Amino acid sequence: MSIEEMIAELIDPGQEMALSKLVRLSALDEGESALLAESWREMELRKRRRLVQELIDMAEDNVEMNFDAVYFVGLSDSDAEVRRDSIRGLWEHESRRLTDALLGLLTDDSDAGVRAEAALALGRVVLQSELEGVRQPLAEAVDAQLLEVYADESEEPEVRGRALESLGARNDAWVRNLIEEAYGSSVRRLRISALNAMGRSCDEAWLPALYTELESEDGEVRYEAAVAIGAIAAEESATRLLSLLEDEDAEVQEAAITALGEIGGGLAKEALTELAGGGDEPVREAAAEALEALTFMDDPLAFQTPS
Repeated sequence: MSIEEMIAELIDPGQEMALSKLVRLSALDEGESALLAESWREMELRKRRRLVQELIDMAEDNVEMNFDAVYFVGLSDSDAEVRRDSIRGLWEHESRRLTDALLGLLTDDSDAGVRAEAALALGRVVLQSELEGVRQPLAEAVDAQLLEVYADESEEPEVRGRALESLGARNDAWVRNLIEEAYGSSVRRLRISALNAMGRSCDEAWLPALYTELESEDGEVRYEAAVAIGAIAAEESATRLLSLLEDEDAEVQEAAITALGEIGGGLAKEALTELAGGGDEPVREAAAEALEALTFMDDPLAFQTPS
């Protein structure tokens, strides 16, 4: 099928989307991308929304699929939902073009949800810069913009919180100060984002605060604390998570299970093995996945395919 035929079907209001044909939109070249962009607005909104979501699902199921060209077109859609999903679709994409686009959306988009998604996506630039140990001008520009957004008290808490989460990976005193400030805030969203940023920092100095939040009456707080403890992955933390394995909130329970798989060690393995052998199916599946992650961490070569 030619790209012209594919586009014609997509913009035809009487033609339902044929999911089996969407593979044609993978790895579009520059000319094909331009043709899609020219016709994009002719597609019905419901189709544009569904298209981006279906492509995200397809890419998750098949890593060889690459729909980045479509997501880039979606970044300039008039609909906020399409823009948000397009950012999510580009989660693994790395290029100056995307960073520039995200910075523009963060500062100029009219929708707070889009700005929040852009702030979160920019965390990849922060993390990569931290891992490389090199502060390129682009990374410094990202840091500065995220800091400006976080410091803007007129901005929506969700956007400010996502900016803080992205900065969490930066191992600098000024970022630690921001996390402390947000953790002590009266704004719930900022406190929750502070927990997320603690995890992204991978700094064991935050563990006492995170242990305290495991006792919170707020399920989302317990969830974020468990995720952060898993990210820090100090083996002595495993015992602190055991009480959450029977948490009334299923998402909190699953977060604790996943965290144990990230932490590893004998206690974590024992607890996960017990869960994988009984209980509800979602719990068994989560425990089995965590055990697999734990086993891979202990012996990566065991997962290599024999030649």
